[in-house]
Amino acid sequence: MIVNERIVAYINSLDTGNREVLKDIETQARKELVPIIRKEMENFLKVMLALKQPQSILEVGTAVGYSAILMSDNMPSGCHITTIENYDKRIEKAKENIRKAGRDDVITLLEGDALEILPSLPDEEFDFLFMDAAKGQYINFLPQVLRVLKPGAVMISDNVLQEGDIVESRYAVTRRNRTIHARMREYMYTLTHMDELVTSIVPIGDGITVSVKK
Repeated sequence: MIVNERIVAYINSLDTGNREVLKDIETQARKELVPIIRKEMENFLKVMLALKQPQSILEVGTAVGYSAILMSDNMPSGCHITTIENYDKRIEKAKENIRKAGRDDVITLLEGDALEILPSLPDEEFDFLFMDAAKGQYINFLPQVLRVLKPGAVMISDNVLQEGDIVESRYAVTRRNRTIHARMREYMYTLTHMDELVTSIVPIGDGITVSVKK
């Protein structure tokens, strides 16, 4: 927890909720321990979509489709979402959830490794991106992600503070997490020092970065 638990609970108590199909997907995902975005992240996404009014959204990391459906419920008319997922079991569940939510016409699910799919996408195709995939791969996705984003596009990367571990020495984190820790630190440094981006780190949820492509 990177923010005081009582503050998070208070913020979430003000949440106005989502439609029933999303509530059902959320309940099932949490029951099955599938990682989905946190309430405070949901509301932040809604605000950013209202501000940006995107016409083409890219999501890297579909999981069971929860965040894609949430975005589709809050994006402007005429917008389309392309989302990428590599895990077979979650792909089938995501397809089912997208159909159940009635969003087949505005969400396209691409199946496979984002490192292989991203190079096949057109240059400057998207004006909004939500990154919520394997954290150790963010730095590897970055060159292709930048290529497909239009100038002025907004890029949000989730779970970048790793429950606060990001500020610790690599020797203070468990051995199995050291590679992810090192790659995420590299990613954060790169985002905040690139001439092509303006980036802010926001300590909500498990930490996010918000970047705008110049």
